Amino acid sequence: MKRAAASGLIWDNEHIDWFIENPKSLVSGTRMFFKGIKDPVDRANLIAFLRQFSASPADIPEAEPTLAATDPDVHPSILAINGDPEYGEYLSGECITCHRIDGEDDGIPSIIGWQPDDLVTALHAYKTGHRLHEVMGLIAKRLSDEEIAGLAAYFATQ
Repeated sequence: MKRAAASGLIWDNEHIDWFIENPKSLVSGTRMFFKGIKDPVDRANLIAFLRQFSASPADIPEAEPTLAATDPDVHPSILAINGDPEYGEYLSGECITCHRIDGEDDGIPSIIGWQPDDLVTALHAYKTGHRLHEVMGLIAKRLSDEEIAGLAAYFATQ
């Protein structure tokens, strides 16, 4: 591990994923007895869990579907809703209690500047239980599709 670090290995999401999949392929000579995790979803879940112990969690994706709009429960008609940014700003008070409006984060990911489809997808993933977080699940379940679209439109403009 020290030799790999001295050679310039950076523990970004790609390398963490690679290491968890097959430790010996990334860090030759490692004495780990861990054979790796082949399933990409299991690796992503493990990385999301490890994120809470990181000194710089903003550098590690929280979990799918944050990276891409792929939640199977988000119907295209929901993604097609044209959100009202002013309505989203009106609704944003609860969001900015944790997700800072200046884009900084202290372990809670910034949602400033997200593409609307990505934020809509993430909120629907919380709403449907595809993405688990006790607080976000409670908040998302209370939001209508129009409210989610408004929030997504507002945060995309910030």
